[in-house]
Order: sequence, then structure tokens, then C-alpha cells
Amino acid sequence: MPPLILASTSPYRRELLQRLRLTFSCSKPHVDESPLPGEAPRALAARLATAKAAAVAVQAADAWVIGSDQVAELDGRPLGKPGTRAAAIAQLEAMSGRSVVFHTAACLMRHGRALAAADVTTVRLRPLDRNEIERYIDAESPLDCAGSFKCEGLGIALFEAIESRDPTALVGLPLIALSGLLREAGFILP
Repeated sequence: MPPLILASTSPYRRELLQRLRLTFSCSKPHVDESPLPGEAPRALAARLATAKAAAVAVQAADAWVIGSDQVAELDGRPLGKPGTRAAAIAQLEAMSGRSVVFHTAACLMRHGRALAAADVTTVRLRPLDRNEIERYIDAESPLDCAGSFKCEGLGIALFEAIESRDPTALVGLPLIALSGLLREAGFILP
């Protein structure tokens, strides 16, 4: 099989892809992740997953490259990674007692051929008070996570429900869909 490259330096995506027991390397895609004017969160996730794969694929012509992106949506607007404690607190306060939709897209690319898949996950957060939010942020520091939580960690205590076909999509790489793309490309799984 041709080499496999994950177009990401995210430790979360790397750990997820390792579950498939394939040999792969990681490469940082240099992509502007700013939304285009009026771009819907679902379209943004799909565009960025493809752009990340393409950015790495031009440097590794014979490899299959995986690009992935996730965009959280609240009230039709994208929520980015908070980056700061204050922004994380503000995001969780805005999401308290509400549902947030996470659009996760994956693209597998080689020689200009792109195979794409997407997943939608809805997270219902329970009503949260400011003290709970601050304790959570201080305990887990999810400043690099869309939605300001880590569902695979303590963040699960913030939820009433998660609705998804693929639980790995919420972490950032939809492995069920990606496994189908990899099989289509000739990879043998499991």
C-alpha cells in the first residue's frame, strides 16, 4: 500500500487513527481555517478537511492523505476553539442547557482523487452554573477543543446526551466513515 499520512498534528486525531492499527505519519497542513463570509458550519468543516488533505498531498504525491476538521455550531454560527480560559467559560455558559451540533468531516486524497465523508453529532449540555464551568475548565483545560470540552474525559459530566452514529466523530476524526474510505482506497481493515 502507498504511505498513509494524517494531515494533522492533533494528538486527539493521532490517537484515534492509531486505533485502526495502520502505519501512518503526521504532517502539519498549512491552511487558513477562517470561515468564508456566510459559510455554513457543515460546509466549513468539509472545505477545511479537503484543504488540509490537499495541502499535504502536494508534498507527498504517492501517499494517501487524511484531512479532517470539526466545526461546532450554536444558533447557526460556528464556535471555534476557545484558546483562552475566559473564552472557554463564555462558550460553556452560552451552551448551558442547550444543544450544540458538531460537524466532523474527513477527506482521503491521493493523486487528486478525493474521497469524503462527514458525520453530525448533537450534544445536549445540562444546565451549568458558573462554578461548575470554572471547575471543569481548570481541571481539564480544553482550550484547544471546539466547544470547550473533552467528551473523552471529564467533559462527559457536562452532558445530558450525545446523539451520533459515530462516537469518535465528536473527538475529531470519524473512524467509522474513515474506515469505509480507507477500504475503498484498498486498505485492509481490520
